[in-house]
Amino acid sequence: MKDNLMEKIVSLCKRRGFVFPTSEIYGGLISSYDYGPVGAALIRNIRNLWWKEFIERRDDMVGLDSQIILHPRTWEASGHVANFNEPMIEDKKTNKRYRADHLIENWIKDKEQFADLVVENFTFEEMGKFIIDNKVKSPEGNDLSSPKKFNQLFNTSIGVIEDAKFEVYLRGETAQGIFSDFKNILDSTRIKFPFGVGQIGKSFRNEITTGQFVFRTLEFEQAEIEYFFDPEVSDWEKLMDEWKLQMISFVTKVLGIKNENLRWRRHTDKERSHYSKDTYDLDYNYPFGWKELWGIAYRTDYDLKQHAQFSGVELNYRDPITNKVFIPHVIEPAVGINRLFFITLCDAYTEEGDRIFLKFNPKIAPYKVAVFPLVANKPELVSKARRIYEDLKEKLVVTWDDRGNIGKRYYSQDEIGTPWCVTVDYQTLEDETVTVRDRDTATQIRMPISDLDSYFQNKLK
Repeated sequence: MKDNLMEKIVSLCKRRGFVFPTSEIYGGLISSYDYGPVGAALIRNIRNLWWKEFIERRDDMVGLDSQIILHPRTWEASGHVANFNEPMIEDKKTNKRYRADHLIENWIKDKEQFADLVVENFTFEEMGKFIIDNKVKSPEGNDLSSPKKFNQLFNTSIGVIEDAKFEVYLRGETAQGIFSDFKNILDSTRIKFPFGVGQIGKSFRNEITTGQFVFRTLEFEQAEIEYFFDPEVSDWEKLMDEWKLQMISFVTKVLGIKNENLRWRRHTDKERSHYSKDTYDLDYNYPFGWKELWGIAYRTDYDLKQHAQFSGVELNYRDPITNKVFIPHVIEPAVGINRLFFITLCDAYTEEGDRIFLKFNPKIAPYKVAVFPLVANKPELVSKARRIYEDLKEKLVVTWDDRGNIGKRYYSQDEIGTPWCVTVDYQTLEDETVTVRDRDTATQIRMPISDLDSYFQNKLK
């Protein structure tokens, strides 16, 4: 199933309202997608669970919601203007552009002699040499240009008069808003060291790579944490290990992702970002292979030092007990909410004979329960089912479905990933019981209407 899993997931997402191509009526927009009614519910559940686990449940965390457009000096200080580059390469005949490292990775995929090659370690010059030495061609079989640096920041401007426009950038990551607000957070809260600041928000990157569905898009949602500490008091390696445990726990226990589809990978010295002393990726085995899901980096005191230098504002911390003044160091766990969304679909997709269902952890399922009347043209059944639906909706996210026959409704809810279906039939009118069908096993049990709420609440614990 792995070979065509991507095709099946993309098809299901369009069919059931998880994901649509952006501006499809106009031919679409490269690397851009909209989240449909069911997809919006799923991604909201994932987003809310992340916030609950990493912000609300921790005494050492606070939240932030910074702007998408920050002062442009922010990106000079962070190094994004100078260093936020990817290796772009061009088909000399068609002028199509590709990321050189990804093109090389695809080219060597089935070639045993390159099995141990780590393309992430290549410099721009080494990529160009490899392409020339091995006569690597474009996917269309044409000659390629030499790799060039391509900055991923989107730039725009503020102002309506051409001569007075002020050039700005759409943020390439949410982290910089945390660093530029560091002093305000200290001044307005009673938070003590070590502590973290987390936020969820949109970021933008002018991506070259296409064709990987929602894995890599121009606009995406990040959930980032900057965890500030005194390196003379807290061991950064221990902190990083603790955060890695938190990350893997969230993915496996909260989202319900299988352990065998996850692995840790340490960045090499060449691959590691300029600001990082150590970086790990939590990789997931996507339909197209192992790729990054969630990264964690030890950014040292690079960011606060840079922003202090560029802004002229001191970004120190004074210990209220010892009066020690220092620039905090930072551990950063950063994940794309869209990638968490994607892996839940990949991991949940299940085929059993002719039946397709999404085996979501019920906590993240878009709908927890679907309520049906056995037939839609019997007013007494519809009326009873509607009352049950309205009662359950007070405490759970519930959907109503009276289209087609009961088999088609089960099929539809299976593909949406709804854990339980409640059917009101003629026996309901006699004894106040209903049929509850389980998504994963397709088994049905009979129970009193009065027991439904407690039954589902217990299941969702």
